[in-house]
Amino acid sequence: METSQNGSTNNTQEENIKDLTGGKAIEKLRELAEKAESCFFCTNIKTGVPLSVRPMAIQQVDDEGNIWFMSMKDSHKNGEISSDPFTHLLFQATAHSGFVNIYGISEISRDQAKIDELWKPIAKTWFQGGKDDPNITLIKVIPSEGYYWDNKHGNAVAFLKMAASVISGKTMDDSVEGTLDID
Repeated sequence: METSQNGSTNNTQEENIKDLTGGKAIEKLRELAEKAESCFFCTNIKTGVPLSVRPMAIQQVDDEGNIWFMSMKDSHKNGEISSDPFTHLLFQATAHSGFVNIYGISEISRDQAKIDELWKPIAKTWFQGGKDDPNITLIKVIPSEGYYWDNKHGNAVAFLKMAASVISGKTMDDSVEGTLDID
């Protein structure tokens, strides 16, 4: 499907558009982020040409819908966030569903209690000093707007509906998409 400037597709079937707000938006974001495990984390949006993009492991989507990451305090991304906090995150939960597009504002912190909460042993790959490594910082992305594309009944049902559509000639679209309004 083609995507327009505002994030919507050429999907004209109203039953396939489902905008989510508040808790339901946070629940959908958390579900898809946990499946994705990582995302493309884009910085230098306003001030840089071209923008900077790198894969990042998602540590948590909290109860307010904020998305947490760990980063080295002297990394390029931290420097870019310090001068331009606008951030763009792109998630893909599976090969055919669970896409999320989030814009937000990033904040960098050194909250040791939050680091302790989010710490997983695999993080020692990047932070040799463990969870007390003085080079660890947290990046909290506070979403300002978002859009998602998914399917209603899981990938297996979506695939069967697509196959049935091809055979029958009838549209049996199982997709669902909409805005994510976290506020």
